[in-house]
Amino acid sequence: MKRPQRFRALGGRLRRLRAARTGEEEIRAAYREHAGELYRLALRSLGDRGLAEEVVQETFVRAWRSRERFDAERGSMRTWLFAIARNLVVDAARKRAARPPGTRGGSESGEESSGPVEDPAERTLRALLVGEALESLSEDHRRVIFEVYYQGRLYSEVAEDLGVPSGTLRSRMYYALKSLRLTLEEMGWSDER
Repeated sequence: MKRPQRFRALGGRLRRLRAARTGEEEIRAAYREHAGELYRLALRSLGDRGLAEEVVQETFVRAWRSRERFDAERGSMRTWLFAIARNLVVDAARKRAARPPGTRGGSESGEESSGPVEDPAERTLRALLVGEALESLSEDHRRVIFEVYYQGRLYSEVAEDLGVPSGTLRSRMYYALKSLRLTLEEMGWSDER
């Protein structure tokens, strides 16, 4: 027996409502899982808490609006969200760089810095790539790089804290940097950056 047109239309609306509800639940779950990470990435790249919060919010707004374009076979939800956030961070850095000198933070005297001027968008993109590559490393490798490079600690201090010989720590650093370099190359990094 054929269903009346009215019931078919109602069935279609119910399917769309269920799909929207499922999409909303997926975005909420993604927010709970990834918002903190996205915020840290944006804050590290932009150095502005308010701007970082805006980037995270806009990331999820755009993800919601284009949720039908997400394809789990092409990549994870995390990868998709980070790609959206990366684009927003680059856009925010470009907007900030385009402001007149009097509206930026820092020196208003108009003095030139002594070193070469680096494009803020390039710096942001580089920071994003390095951040993502570091996330892909093992916890041991990430910790060694963090302690030695970002905290400026001596190998001997870090080795003592971790309870490993200094030679082991140096070996970890070698393999951590090698792995980081390979990951960055896979992400499209070039030495010219």
